[in-house]
This record gives sequence, structure tokens and C-alpha cells, in this order.
Amino acid sequence: MKIHYRSKGLIKRNLNNSPLFFMFFIAISLLLNSCKEKSEKRIAEIETKVISSSNRQELYDLYTHLHENFKRLSTKVIQPAEGYLEYPYLIPAGFYKQMWDWDGFFMGNYFVSKGRPEYLKYWALNLIKGIDEVGYVSGCATINGPRPIFGKFAMKPFLSQGVYLASEKLNDFEWVKPHYDQIKKVLEYRERTQRDSITGLFFWDIAMQSGADNNPALNYFIEDKRSFLAPDASTWQYKEYIAHSALAKKMGKEADALLYERKAKELKVAINKILWSEEDSIFYTVDRETGDFYKRVTFSSFLPLTAHIVPKIKAKKMIETYLLSEHHMKAKYGFRTLSVQDPDYNNKNIIVPFSNWQGPVWPIANYIYSIGLKNYGYDQEIAWLAQTVGNLLLDDIAKYKTTHENYHADTGQPLAPSDDHIDEDGNIIGFISWNLCMENVLDGVVNDNWMLLEIKQ
Repeated sequence: MKIHYRSKGLIKRNLNNSPLFFMFFIAISLLLNSCKEKSEKRIAEIETKVISSSNRQELYDLYTHLHENFKRLSTKVIQPAEGYLEYPYLIPAGFYKQMWDWDGFFMGNYFVSKGRPEYLKYWALNLIKGIDEVGYVSGCATINGPRPIFGKFAMKPFLSQGVYLASEKLNDFEWVKPHYDQIKKVLEYRERTQRDSITGLFFWDIAMQSGADNNPALNYFIEDKRSFLAPDASTWQYKEYIAHSALAKKMGKEADALLYERKAKELKVAINKILWSEEDSIFYTVDRETGDFYKRVTFSSFLPLTAHIVPKIKAKKMIETYLLSEHHMKAKYGFRTLSVQDPDYNNKNIIVPFSNWQGPVWPIANYIYSIGLKNYGYDQEIAWLAQTVGNLLLDDIAKYKTTHENYHADTGQPLAPSDDHIDEDGNIIGFISWNLCMENVLDGVVNDNWMLLEIKQ
């Protein structure tokens, strides 16, 4: 018997005309696409692990070398008690000889991470001594006394945080009790002088007060009388409220603990409601007079990330649109302090009359960025940051036996202080200060030992 086969073309035509074929075809396509996506995801995961594995030894070596160098260089920031300063104090060694508020806070926490929390305690006690009858305390102190800058600009919001973090590591809060009311008075002074009565947000009178001295999102010339509700001022104050609430609990002052916990919650709501631009997915400063966004993508835009203030979905959009973008903050040698798209972006070597926060890579800014990245799960990006800025610092130490305040974002060239600032032996004096915290970033990446400056509630 002869067997007859249908032609393939006929079968194909019949199937093509069948609704069942279309359903079958779609199902197979979806299955194949799903397998492809899973395969690509798996390959990406493997590649990430391979990259991580290949860098692990390099990162460990980098951490080890930086740790050894900083063990030597960190001794330069410690000064013995002298004159007005009754306790050993921390200075940005090299160019500066004064004790400064946020420099000392970050250096003090570096020493906390090294098992030497007494230096953060001494920093706090030297500042507490300068609190006057209305709660003002200068952000700068010398052996001759407090140094008011541009009038009565109070220190930045770090005192309650420093006191708590030092006490926690010392496992001793008793020393705080005689000073608690003074510390609270500093908070009340800042509320009277730097809190906007309409929004409840905090502002700087001038950029110099913020520490990011020429931040173009603020006014940095005295003749410019504007003031801006600021993400950094408000975030630092939010963290102060959290810290003071925790301090109050330790002091047995439950009413204060609840009061400052409530203030923190209200401030967090205001930061998200007023400073967040839904259209641009970023925090901006806001002109107090007009209520308008001052649309500059700067260092201060990213501060709310350090305190878990912004919801995760919004944080990821902001981080990936701006911080991780080479069109904004990411540069060859680290993260910039101002978006490369900003008309004021530059990498000038400025330290007098103020330091340059208009683009250069600052190690302290990168440390602060790393906290925000860690809070929202960007571990690979922190590894890049640690490796990039860590090598930048090691290269600087190899060449000059010191580090600098900031670096050219696109060439890695050390900037301030410039080479003409030398000591009596003709060596470049450099700048050793809060850039020590870059060791903590590497310690986190390599040893999972993070310094995130969190206050346990």
C-alpha cells in the first residue's frame, strides 16, 4: 500500500489559518522570552560575582594600605588641650589650626570606629563650653576662644548626634547629665534663628554657614540677602531631633523624648512635601521669599538619602538619574559636588575666601554619598566609589605624603590647598581631616563594618 504524506506547505497553511496556532505561538514566544530574560539575568548576576571576586583582593589591599597610612596621618589632627580648649581637640591638619564643628564631628566618629570615642566626647565638651545664655555656640573654636563667623552663625546641627554617638560607644551617658539643658538650648536657639515659621523647614543664612561654602544652590556672597530652605540643613536637623530624643530617653526625660520624636516626624514630612520635586525626582532648595524651587543639582540635594527620609522608589529614581549619571554627579575620579550640567560647574583650586563645592570631588562628600547608597542597596556602586576615591587618596599620599581637601573630578589632580602652602621643611602641608572617613567606606565594602552614623531609637 502506498502511503501519501501531506505537503509541509499545506500543513503550514492550515496551521497559520488556525486560532489554536496563534495561541500556541504566543505561549511559546512568552516562554522563550521568559527563559531569555532569566538567562540574561543569571549571566548578569554571574558577571557581577566575577567582577566582585576579581576586585575583592584589590579592595582588600587598598583598604590595608589606606588603613596603614591613615594610622600615621590621623595623629596630625589631634591637638593637646591648650588655652580656651580644655580638652584635646581635632583640627583639619595642614591648612587649618582651628577646631570646626562638622569637621570635628566626622573626624571624631572616625576615631569612634577605631575604638577611641573619647575624642568625639572631647569635641562635644569643647563646644558645650562655648554655649552662651541664649543657646548660641560658634561652629569654630580656637585656643583663644570661640570664633564667630559672619555674625552669630551657630554651629551646624551635629551636637546632639555627636554627644549620643560618643556616649553610646563609651557605654557612658552619665557625663552628659550636667550638660543636657545646654545641649537642648542649642536646639531651641536654632529653631528660633534658622527654622522657617511657615513650613517648619530649616535654612542657612548664607552658604558659608552650611559648610559647603560656595554651594550655588545657596547664597554665598554677603550682599545676596536671599535665604533658602535647604535639604542639608533640614536633614541634619532631622538627625539632631532623632539623636536628642534618644538622649532624652537616656536621661529619663520621657516628655522631651516624645517631643523631639514628634518634631523629627513632622520635619521628615515637610522635607518630602516641600523640598521634593516630583517633576524632576530630586530635592531642591526653595527660595523662602517666593516659595519656588531653586533648581540646582548639588551635594545638598542628596542629604535626605542619608537618613532614610525619601521612600525607596523615589530614592532609586533620584540616585540613578543624578548621582550615578555621568551627565550629572558621577565623574572619572568619584562623585562630584555639583552637576556637570550646572552653568557654575568648575574644578578651580579655591580655598580662600572659601573652599570650592562647585564640582570637585570631596572625599567627605563621597563618604556621605556612600551612606545614602548603602541605605538604598547600591553595594556595587559603593565598591566603585571606595576603589576610585581610595586610589585617589593613596596616589596623593605616595606623591605628597599627605592628602588634599578636594580633587579635580575629571583629572584627579589634587586641588586645595595648592602646592605653594608648605611647612618649615618645604613639604606640602596638605589637608588631613574628615577624608579619613574614606577608610570607613572601604572597611564597609571589605569587612562589612559600616559607619553609617545611625541613632538607635
